[in-house]
Amino acid sequence: MSMTAISCQHLGKAYGHYQVLHDVNLTLAPGECFTLLGPNGAGKTTLLKILATLQRPSEGHYEMLGMNGQTDRDALRSHFVFLAHSTHVYDDLNARENLAFALALRGQRPTDHDIKMALDRVHIGAFAEMKTRHYSAGMKKRLALARTMLARPRILLLDEPFTALDSDGTAIMRDYIGERLSDNGTVIMATHDPEQARPVTTRAGRLRHGTLQEIALDSCVRRNDGRDMQPDDAFS
Repeated sequence: MSMTAISCQHLGKAYGHYQVLHDVNLTLAPGECFTLLGPNGAGKTTLLKILATLQRPSEGHYEMLGMNGQTDRDALRSHFVFLAHSTHVYDDLNARENLAFALALRGQRPTDHDIKMALDRVHIGAFAEMKTRHYSAGMKKRLALARTMLARPRILLLDEPFTALDSDGTAIMRDYIGERLSDNGTVIMATHDPEQARPVTTRAGRLRHGTLQEIALDSCVRRNDGRDMQPDDAFS
């Protein structure tokens, strides 16, 4: 039997009297991509931040790769990447320097060839020596993806991964997610774009009022009345 990649048991998160997450239960195996849907404020980013060890749950517990999410935080961080809505690149560094610095913080030393290959893969190799203060939002997102590729994480936590990307960038992001799944990686992504997520999604759920409900995949299509899907319509 394969190891459970992620296991959330009765997770809750409250800020004062405001309950953001309530009794969230989720178990994912290697090779699964779980797409997390829900309206703004539903708790999607909060759940990802808890799994990324950036916030502590108010109740319940979780494990990733057999390690306790609260007591084994330092050990866990070398096994996942949290690609947040903000790309967190350093404006005074160029792309190559950004990647070398970010990977060094993880204790990794990619070669110049590795860095070049990652930048070329996300189609910004021609801008490797340009300081990222001059990058567009889409270029910064591609750089963050190159950083993720070099890290080779076993678990990917993605918050709106397709935001700021054009169709080419979206295809690169999707291809990389598929590659990680093929290599027995595990992915949780929060998105408002279920159509883009559908090709790599193996399971999906909707957060509403802090509660997670798993939903079906087989009707992720445009509505029959021609209107674009909303997050609450997708996968249901």
